Amino acid sequence: MYPRAPQVMRRLLSRHDDLPVRDGETLLPYGLGRSYGDSCLNSDGVLLSTAALDRFIAFDEATGELTAEAGVTFAAIIDLLAPRGWFLPVVPGTKFVTLAGAIANDVHGKNHHGAGTFGCHVISFELLTSDGQRRNCSRDENAELFEATIGGLGLTGFITKATIKMMPVASAFLVGQSVRFDNLDEFFAVAAASVGDYDYTVSWIDCLAGGHALGRGHFLRANVASADEAKGRRKPLVVPLTVPVMPPVSLVNRLTLKAFNTVYYQRQQRDVVQRLWHYDAFHFPLDAISHWNRIYGPKGFLQYQCVVPRAVQHGVSRALLREIEQSAQGSFLVVFKTFGRIRSPGLLSFPVEGATLALDFPIVGPSTFALLTRLDAIVAEAGGRVYPAKDARMSRESFETFYPRLSEFRKFMDPGIKSDFSTRVLGKNLCSGL
Repeated sequence: MYPRAPQVMRRLLSRHDDLPVRDGETLLPYGLGRSYGDSCLNSDGVLLSTAALDRFIAFDEATGELTAEAGVTFAAIIDLLAPRGWFLPVVPGTKFVTLAGAIANDVHGKNHHGAGTFGCHVISFELLTSDGQRRNCSRDENAELFEATIGGLGLTGFITKATIKMMPVASAFLVGQSVRFDNLDEFFAVAAASVGDYDYTVSWIDCLAGGHALGRGHFLRANVASADEAKGRRKPLVVPLTVPVMPPVSLVNRLTLKAFNTVYYQRQQRDVVQRLWHYDAFHFPLDAISHWNRIYGPKGFLQYQCVVPRAVQHGVSRALLREIEQSAQGSFLVVFKTFGRIRSPGLLSFPVEGATLALDFPIVGPSTFALLTRLDAIVAEAGGRVYPAKDARMSRESFETFYPRLSEFRKFMDPGIKSDFSTRVLGKNLCSGL
């Protein structure tokens, strides 16, 4: 629900067609619109949908290499290949994203410490630019354009198809533990003890807990279950839920947050609980609730995700959580985890080794934007960065500070493509070296 801006949508009906650029018009490739901010909006131009580009092209059962069109969704890939023993190597918190969108945002998941970002598993793609040229991009061919496009927010051209490396899996389940921790120090201790033995790690934290309990929460750690561990287990029957109407005001406020977070934290009485999850429950829990964003009310919400370097992650994470706790703003949905040292391939890729915090803030007025500006300052001073794919308000100065390779990226921007995000943080007069 923020920002609100009317959009004009067209479809590219075939990956073999040229981009329909008209004089004085700009386009923006558009997948499923799951970016929280304005990186998938183009208010003064046209959104070019990949919805019709939904074909699988090839799959090699021996190598796990999958080639598919831009608009094929993660949900479709999983539905086709998970029963055959293959899974996506990296997934974000929803499977309702497109293949090209995952590349453009260089999405990350709960296994970053061992697998890196999604871009680490992209072998090649075809990029169609507004001048009509098609370029095959890989680590060996058009390598600089390959790096600019991964995490490039769709600003370098239109990905028509891509080849990625899938991951073999023994089952559709994950086996592991839920560990309750009482404060931020305990989180970092559990995280350090987990990354060597578990492929997937993530935690929920109580953003309103203060004092000694600052940063308390539940830590989930898991590996893909073996065939024996998953034997006899079936996908749980899940009753689809929906938030049917938009409430007149946000249902997320200090009163509801305090009550929910306390109950949720206390629901696990033991320090460690053994768990077995179906991949949907572990990776995509919110996909089971339609229109969940409506709980934030008609003013909408801002999602904020940042990462701070490992060398300063303890102190800076504490400062961020204190700022949030004292503001009395926050969300039920607070994700905290650590990124590993695997380098993301994109010039503007978000993850770096360190601690990352992600949460939603209901928009209550100027105080919400002021809070996020204060968080930006803490992150910038620490040498961290904010995730562009989830941003709707960072300043041009902040963006330039967070992404020091921005000048390199500018050379690869397609002059026929722009977004509301690029206009906001890069200006209207964009140039390209293509």
